[in-house]
Order: sequence, then structure tokens, then C-alpha cells
Amino acid sequence: MSPPAAIRLDPAAVRRTLREAGLRAQRRFSQNFLADVDVLEAILAEAAPTPDCRILEIGPGLGILTGGLLAAGARVTAVEIDRGMVVHLRSAFALELAAGALTLVEGDILDEAIAALATPPYDVVANLPYHVTSPVLHRLLGGEAGPRPERCVLMVQREVAERVAAPPGAMSYLSVFVQYHAAATIVRRVPRDAFEPAPEVESAILALEVRAPDAPGRLPASMEDDLWRLVQAGFRERRKMLHNVLPRQLPIEPATIAAALAEVGIASDRRPQTLGVAEWIALLGALGPIPEDRRGRPGGGPP
Repeated sequence: MSPPAAIRLDPAAVRRTLREAGLRAQRRFSQNFLADVDVLEAILAEAAPTPDCRILEIGPGLGILTGGLLAAGARVTAVEIDRGMVVHLRSAFALELAAGALTLVEGDILDEAIAALATPPYDVVANLPYHVTSPVLHRLLGGEAGPRPERCVLMVQREVAERVAAPPGAMSYLSVFVQYHAAATIVRRVPRDAFEPAPEVESAILALEVRAPDAPGRLPASMEDDLWRLVQAGFRERRKMLHNVLPRQLPIEPATIAAALAEVGIASDRRPQTLGVAEWIALLGALGPIPEDRRGRPGGGPP
């Protein structure tokens, strides 16, 4: 592949590539192909790949981002679910595959073991399929599927990026989960016409600096499920006050919850979206282990 600056990248070029390969965008895979070289260069600048660095790419599609990463000397493992795209990529990157610079895996990232795909240290750089963004983030950051990346540079739906990076007052379960594991920054908003076909929503480049397991503010792994039980309980009724929602959603006496809130200085009439990550951790410390709720629902996964 040519370096990004030499790529002719616009909607017409994407349509021509699809036509020549006998392919079309698949709605069921949320396929919207990047068609703006300035956005491509912004992703690559933020990712800052260096020679021989290891990168996991999810949903490479036509290989537009893949080519830029390889041109920088990165060693890329790309996971693609669409068989037609896999055939195209094998042809377009035959030399890189033969040289070992590119490893191409046909499969669903939600079914693949991260440990089999990526050897630490590694980064994730991807134009994520929008319909699987939340479960992919949980899989990458939760650690259950394998080692966590050091950084992620992701194209995601703008509203999702804003939820991930939201400050206290606009938090969600996803905000708390991602910000517990990583520092999140919206690098750039991306208009609909940067893709072919144009999606119905705007996009954004999201950068995540993943925290090490022993970083300040991290809990022992044995306590993390308790944290997610607590946070999920709160966000099941996010517009309700904590002193109302937590006793309804957790098998813990209201007096115990009231005492824990007072102990850590959280007003009982606050709502879940106003709490930052550190406050949820402090509240967990005051409450202790969180049992499964009255419906037997475990914590730990995206709601």
C-alpha cells in the first residue's frame, strides 16, 4: 500500500474499490468505509505507530486504515468478520501477509480470545462497527478475554464517544466502566460525509490510555465484580435518587446504604449520573462486598 499522503481517498474511490472487488457495504456488519484522507491521517497521527509495534485492528474492511498502519512499519493483526472483505484483504496485502507484517483473522472479535490475537504490549486501532462498540470495549478493557491493550484509538459513534468521556453529571454505566479502566479523550469529531456510504450519525475519534492493573485508583481484581454490581444497580434507575434506587436494586438494608453514603460524604439525594468513578469506589469500600441482587443478576457486563 502507498503511504497515506499518496492515497486517493474519497467516496468515489471507495465505491470503485468495492465494485472492482465485487463487494458492497453490509448493513448487518455496520460497514461504513472511511473516505476522507484527512480523517485517516488524524487517526494515524493519534495512534502514532512505530516500526515493529504490535497493533490489533478490528473490522479492517477494505484495508484503508490497515495500509496506513503497515506503511508506518507496524505489525498488524486484523480481525474481519466479512468473508468477502477477507478475500479482498488477502489479495490487497499478499506481500505483507507473506512477510509476516500482517496477520489476518477471519472471525468475530466477540468470539475470539484476545490472548490468541495479541501479545503485550499492543495497541488497538480500529474503525469499530457501531453496533458492537459497547461489548467490544467491555471485552478489551475487562480483561476476561486476554491481556488489555496499552492504548486504543477508535472511530466510534459520536454519541457513544461523548458517553464514554462524559464528566460527572452526565455519567452512565459505560462512562464509569471505561473511565475506571482508562483515561478517555475525544480527539476529533467526524462528519457523516467522511464515510461511504454515509452513516445516519456523526462519528468521533476516541483515544483511551489504558491504566495498568496496579495503577492508583484500581481495585484488586477480586473486588471488581462487586463494583460493577453496585454501579449497575444504580444505573437501572438512573434518574432516581441513590437512597431510593440502591435499596430497591440491591439486597442491602436502606439503613446500611444510608450509613455508607454518609460515611463517604455522598448526599443521599444525588442521582447515579452525578457520581464519578472515585465516588463509586469509595461507596463500595463503605458497603463492602455486594451480593447478587434480588433477581439473581450478576454484575460485570455492559447493560
